[in-house]
Amino acid sequence: MEDVIVRMARELGEYVIERRRDFHMYPELKYEEYRTSEAVASELRKSGYEVRRAAGTGVIGVLRCGEGPVVALRADMDALPIQEENDVPYRSRVPGKMHACGHDAHTAMLLGAARILASIKGSLKGTIKLIFQPAEEGGLGAKKIVEEGHLDDVDAVFGIHVSADLPAGCVGVKEGPLLAAADSFTVRIRGKGGHGAAPHQAIDPVVAAADIINAYQKIVSREVSHLNPVIISVTQVTAGTTFNVIPQEAVMRGTIRTLDEDARTYVLRRMKEVTEGYAKAMRCSGEFIIEPDHVPATINDPELAEFAKEVIKSVGIAELAEVKPMMISEDFSFYTTKAKGLFIILGTRNEEKGITYPHHHPKFDVDESALYIGTAIHALLAYKYLARH
Repeated sequence: MEDVIVRMARELGEYVIERRRDFHMYPELKYEEYRTSEAVASELRKSGYEVRRAAGTGVIGVLRCGEGPVVALRADMDALPIQEENDVPYRSRVPGKMHACGHDAHTAMLLGAARILASIKGSLKGTIKLIFQPAEEGGLGAKKIVEEGHLDDVDAVFGIHVSADLPAGCVGVKEGPLLAAADSFTVRIRGKGGHGAAPHQAIDPVVAAADIINAYQKIVSREVSHLNPVIISVTQVTAGTTFNVIPQEAVMRGTIRTLDEDARTYVLRRMKEVTEGYAKAMRCSGEFIIEPDHVPATINDPELAEFAKEVIKSVGIAELAEVKPMMISEDFSFYTTKAKGLFIILGTRNEEKGITYPHHHPKFDVDESALYIGTAIHALLAYKYLARH
């Protein structure tokens, strides 16, 4: 059956590419995936899936194959607010919107797997859930799907993300921490406005903000082990309205990335202390605010990681590549709060074809010849997991 699944994935290669290009030409941002979700639902119904709506613009396809465990496969569907610069026939036709992270490929690969699994339904025992998720890019779509109870009966969940860092045809499987937890923060420093030529008559929040930014980096370099990755990035500073006026307030925003919950707790506490302490020392008031859109770290289940490696090796469909933890985040992590989970990296980089640009770049693209591999892995993992359990 494994050979049959791989053969079917190859035969569905053109279908997957066609679907991917269609989604790429008509990108939709978080919670706007109406066209995409309608296309997905239509394809699932054709294959005999029970179709449910989830998280507003999400779709879940359910294939019941008798008594047995429940395995879920996930793809995200949303695009980014980026103007595409690729000169390709399937270039985005929606101004200012682009699939610059590969979610179009994820959706297409899972639709291909849906066809394979439906065609071998008689050989399956258990239930398959295909999760086509909205709003991964900052909308916490996975969290909503979990909160709606769609993972309550799931025993294992798998996801695949294309990667511009791995060569096409390589697959990265890693146990333990893979992607970082993400927090966003806002800092407000309040001082006293005044004339830029008389700073002694004012209390300058901009100077305090500069010192605080530098102090945050000392938390990373001097208070956290170098073996425990932490990133604090201040990405936005807003203050003042003109060149010769010291403003009343400076506002900073940024992101914190951690792989360990203890490190996260420590960093959040110290950033609050540094903000308030440095501001007070500069005669200002300081407020440190953690926004509610926390994304946990993606930590792969060791047993599922070993299982996936065995499956991929046994069929020889791709070369296994070593992957190290990355400080980007993914809301796939919410699924792993309810079930064992494994997030897999699929290489789609091809230097000969000029497909080398990173994710979220206006010229990001994928080597489509590798997409059938993702389709096959999805189907193989579901089939083998149900067979094993």
